[in-house]
Amino acid sequence: MLSLFRPKSSGDLARLGVIVALLALILFGALRYENFLSPFNILSFLRYNSMFALIGLGMAFVIMTGGIDLSVGGVAALASVVSAFASPYGWAAGMGAGLAAGLVFGLLNGFMITQMRIQPFIATLAAMLASYGMALLLADNQSVDVSYETGFTMIGQDDFLGFPIPAWIALAAFVIGWIFLERLPAGRHVLAVGDGEYTASLMGLKVKRTIFSVYAVSGLLAGLAGTILAAQFGAGQPTEGVGWELFAIASVVVGGTLLTGGAGSVGATLAGVLLLGMVFNILNFENGLGWISLSAYWQSVIRGLFLLVVIVLQAKISGRSAQTQ
Repeated sequence: MLSLFRPKSSGDLARLGVIVALLALILFGALRYENFLSPFNILSFLRYNSMFALIGLGMAFVIMTGGIDLSVGGVAALASVVSAFASPYGWAAGMGAGLAAGLVFGLLNGFMITQMRIQPFIATLAAMLASYGMALLLADNQSVDVSYETGFTMIGQDDFLGFPIPAWIALAAFVIGWIFLERLPAGRHVLAVGDGEYTASLMGLKVKRTIFSVYAVSGLLAGLAGTILAAQFGAGQPTEGVGWELFAIASVVVGGTLLTGGAGSVGATLAGVLLLGMVFNILNFENGLGWISLSAYWQSVIRGLFLLVVIVLQAKISGRSAQTQ
């Protein structure tokens, strides 16, 4: 299990740092708050943050190729609405509809970037606006109730072997992602493309196919996150995904994946997701103690500060590495 976090590239220091910081926060919370390590808090934390883990995993592979996906929040919101509409036909239909909605937008992003040669920032920004617009139109600008009779809500609310089902899903996705990146040639192709598309093409790698695939996977995982969102809260939420793309980017970068591509770690991305989630969990406990009183809007401020600090640190580390070579 420890091999999930084994450093593999120039981001070694950042990856080690995020794991140390995560462990330090857990220790701090355990010592300071009475119920921090209670089963209720742990399971609630894992259940809620599983959605961010899924979009973070998809974002990690996109950023490893040197791209960006700004559409994941909008796609998740749309998928939550679509899955809610399909939930009366069974849990499988609801999940399948959400996955299909996410995959369609992932394929669309991949097509615009690889075939139409549109910059990832612009292509995924357009997809973000389109997905939010479609979600609001389908939902008529309101939440869409799911069916409680077909078992759809078990995807987000039930447990299996004492562990939340959404967390099992996220864990399975990360294990698959780790095997892909660390054990299969295709994973090395992702990093090679991020290290330089021209060089990768000279090596005979299918650059366009690789880029197309990572955006498809990102869309699929965003669709899965949206499905869990609808099942967990009992309704499709057309506006809930606002800012999710920032959380995903921050988690990936905090985990040591370079925004320039060519380096990354699935395990460190998971640690980044858990670290950011832990910060907000601790803030909630502090609010409960009455020492501070921060609204939910401060989460965006903290995400931005995290992202800024880590990018600055990455730039300094990269500069020092270049000087020593």
